[in-house]
Amino acid sequence: MRQPGLASGVVAYLLWGLFPLYFLLFARSGAFEVVAHRALWSLVFCLILLTALRRLGDLRDIWRDRRVAAYLAAAGLLIAVNWTTYVYGVSTGRTLDAALGYFINPLAVALLGVIVLRERLRPGQWVALGFGAVAVIVLIVGYGQVPWIALALALSFGTYSLVKKLAGRSVAPLPGLAFETGAVAPIAIGFLGYLAATGGATVEPLSGYGALMATTGIVTAVPLLLFADAARNVSMVTLGMLQYIAPIGQFLLGWLVFHEPMPASRWAGFALVWLAIAAFAVDAVLVGRRNRAAASQERLA
Repeated sequence: MRQPGLASGVVAYLLWGLFPLYFLLFARSGAFEVVAHRALWSLVFCLILLTALRRLGDLRDIWRDRRVAAYLAAAGLLIAVNWTTYVYGVSTGRTLDAALGYFINPLAVALLGVIVLRERLRPGQWVALGFGAVAVIVLIVGYGQVPWIALALALSFGTYSLVKKLAGRSVAPLPGLAFETGAVAPIAIGFLGYLAATGGATVEPLSGYGALMATTGIVTAVPLLLFADAARNVSMVTLGMLQYIAPIGQFLLGWLVFHEPMPASRWAGFALVWLAIAAFAVDAVLVGRRNRAAASQERLA
């Protein structure tokens, strides 16, 4: 039987894997300015869709449930931190660090699922987490400093995934994302107002660059809506597995397209992360075979 939300998760991470190419178009702007525009245009896009679908009342329903509203507001702040770190990394020639962060991120998601949601990991998955931990240590030693971009991305999006899970299945993806971006909107408006007042803004609303910046709303919202559907319908561990799709694309872009350096220490760290991926994959294949065999025996019984 097809697992609900699985296809949404796959497509979301494929799109995120291509993001470095898109955000290079905004190299003239700072990361905070880009993220402020992303938040506002994402909110506009979501509100247009909600209006067209006659579902603006869903936002009122979310607000009435203060627990869910608090979770979604927190999710909005967490994804804003993640966006800012990511845009900064790509715009400063650190796409490989961003890729590393998203390689580590599934390990963080799976571990949060165990600690907070009490989901159980199989031995093969614990082996994968061990490889991931050693990879971080190797990279810290090799760099001579903590790879803060990678760790910030992993922790912010891992926690975002957890908060989305805690918000529950009752909130549909579109109104949920609208509420998240709405929580960030006052901060974004304040920052853009400050830039305009001080002459630091790089975006003119009626210019071609301004129109291009407006597309960040659609480009940001679509994969997040797909991710929200996946987060509501698959386990944290499965969500962690899907998240390897995006960093593979980002790694290939950073290495082969942007020609960022890959010294021996970085190769060693990435190799350990890939061993973690292999451990997860082997475990998933073996468990899948056992489950199919058990289902076949039940049908024959």
